[in-house]
Amino acid sequence: MAEKRRMDFCVECRKDTEYILQRKTITKTIRDKDYQFAITTAVCPECGEEMGIPGLTDQNIREVDEQYRAAEGLVTVDDIEKLMKIYKIGKAPLALALGFGEVTVSRYLSGQVPSKEYSDIMRAALTSPAYMKKLLNKNREKIADTAYHKAMNAAAGLEELFAVSDNMLHVIAYIFEKLEEVTPLMLQKLIYFIQGVYSALYGRPIFEEDCRAWVHGPVYPKVYDLFRDFKYNPIDDPRFAVFEGAAGQLTADEKRAADLVINTFGFYGGRALERITHNEAPWQNARSGYDDKIPSNAALTKDSIREYYMAVDKTYGIGSEQGIRRYIQDMLRNWA
Repeated sequence: MAEKRRMDFCVECRKDTEYILQRKTITKTIRDKDYQFAITTAVCPECGEEMGIPGLTDQNIREVDEQYRAAEGLVTVDDIEKLMKIYKIGKAPLALALGFGEVTVSRYLSGQVPSKEYSDIMRAALTSPAYMKKLLNKNREKIADTAYHKAMNAAAGLEELFAVSDNMLHVIAYIFEKLEEVTPLMLQKLIYFIQGVYSALYGRPIFEEDCRAWVHGPVYPKVYDLFRDFKYNPIDDPRFAVFEGAAGQLTADEKRAADLVINTFGFYGGRALERITHNEAPWQNARSGYDDKIPSNAALTKDSIREYYMAVDKTYGIGSEQGIRRYIQDMLRNWA
């Protein structure tokens, strides 16, 4: 189907004409400070004049709003909605819990730009459940019992995320950022492969946790506990809003290893990745003496993973995506 042509009336040419969308830089003064914003304009290709296109003014308002908030480090409407979602709290009780006026959050959700002070409070609550609990207790008398207990329970649930190391959380957040759909089974295998690739390339683990040789392959039990409720479904966990931007805390080497895995193993589903791990020496050795369906909790140590992947690196060259793809193909071929 041919793409619909962009047509509208040009007041200069006095006729309908096909317009071109272009970016334009404008300067606006907000609170006595000058800012430059890139906005979208519609231009007539015949006379070169800008055209007033329906909906474009609203789009420009959104563009300026987003860029202004980014420039000043202010929370967005989406951030506030995440705050409500992860703490399971409504607009009015959230405002009271944060120490604001009762209708303040409603105004922000309608587009009013918060002050830097209030924005920082909301961002801190979004990224720190301990800080949110402190605010809830400080403003306890202003909040209804039901809202208070729901928010406190949600905050306690968020703190469970910190049961694993910071680097493990950063790697998981990075996987979520890069891939659209990740099931718990797929996630377990990807973090295992990232551990293997990183430790082979750099001689040390990317995170300190040891995994276990379960029936369905290598598993990090604390990560399993975090996402067990999703079963075989893609993980859609609003709690990970607290780690937004966590990928920036990974080093260049850590990000390189993660990208190598995500861009190769990440194209396969959980079952295919499970088959690969079942064909590898670390899992096989840890499962020695167990029948296929007999549970075990034997440790699959960091040393065994590193030694195995160092050998893989010598054969395939896992410092490149091409080498990892060759390895994956051979592992799946051997399984078949």
